[in-house]
Amino acid sequence: MTALAPHLSSFLREHLPRERRASPHTCEAYAHSFRLLVGFAAGRLGIRPCRLEVEQLEAPLVLAFLEHIEADRRNSARTRNARLAAINAFFRFLEYRLPSSLDQARRVHAIPMKKTDEALVGYLTRGELQALLDAPDARASSGIRDRAMLHLAFAAGLRVSELVGFRVDQLEQPTLSTIHVLGKGRRERVLPLWKETVSALKAWLARRPATTEPALFLNAVGHAMTRSGFEYILAKHVAKAALTQPSIGTKRVTPHVLRHTCAMHTLQATRDIRRVSLWLGHASLQSTEIYLRADPTEKLEALAATTAPMFKPGRFRAPDQLLAMLSSVSRSGNYAE
Repeated sequence: MTALAPHLSSFLREHLPRERRASPHTCEAYAHSFRLLVGFAAGRLGIRPCRLEVEQLEAPLVLAFLEHIEADRRNSARTRNARLAAINAFFRFLEYRLPSSLDQARRVHAIPMKKTDEALVGYLTRGELQALLDAPDARASSGIRDRAMLHLAFAAGLRVSELVGFRVDQLEQPTLSTIHVLGKGRRERVLPLWKETVSALKAWLARRPATTEPALFLNAVGHAMTRSGFEYILAKHVAKAALTQPSIGTKRVTPHVLRHTCAMHTLQATRDIRRVSLWLGHASLQSTEIYLRADPTEKLEALAATTAPMFKPGRFRAPDQLLAMLSSVSRSGNYAE
């Protein structure tokens, strides 16, 4: 029997950051997946997590864990697939570190990913967005910070990890006219900023505490803003914005909805999906096509430019003797003739 802890520690601390050069966000997500898996396995087997062994992570246990996170934790199929991807990556790592686990790894790899629904993206209208941007209190330092965060998240279409990890040196000093973003997949992009966004950022920089912390946005104790911290701030201002714009209260507004809002507004303004892809830092246009499905503008234009097709009932007649023979054979049912 082989102890799990040393191999899991090597996978998370050496293999991912050094050999694979995975981003800190990937390492954090994988560590969270195994924190859930180890806790579930220890509870199911009735042992301490540090006593778990590799051989105990059999395919039936992994399947039970995946069912648990969907049924008990109410996670979506996408989250379930992300947890399974982390487990698969660990067993691929074990295949050359622990040859005795090859058969076990093959059984785990055979667990299929679940198909997911391609739902329409949610986004805010112009009125809802303006109400949200106006929600922070401009008289308080926290309100000035929150307003700058909301403006930057929308204007640049930032992912929440890009926003909370944004550093002061990523701003072009002193004009703040552009920002430098290191996005998903280590893809870099430089984006210009609107005057309103520049004004909001300058107001925050003037009130930002003097500190050696490189992060642009700080929490109440002077450390870098966290993902959960921004989610809390966003929810607070959404509730305030709903007082003046009730429709926003009926929507589930997450940090990623601000990114979707940026994409939809850019698409409606430019009518160019390529510009949206470049602005968001997508690897391919296929990732950006979800916004075409959510935007009814082009569909309405296509409907207005064409007339309804008028089909007449009839029967197909083969224009050639060979095609007529093939059609008659297919209808006869006797393929040996």
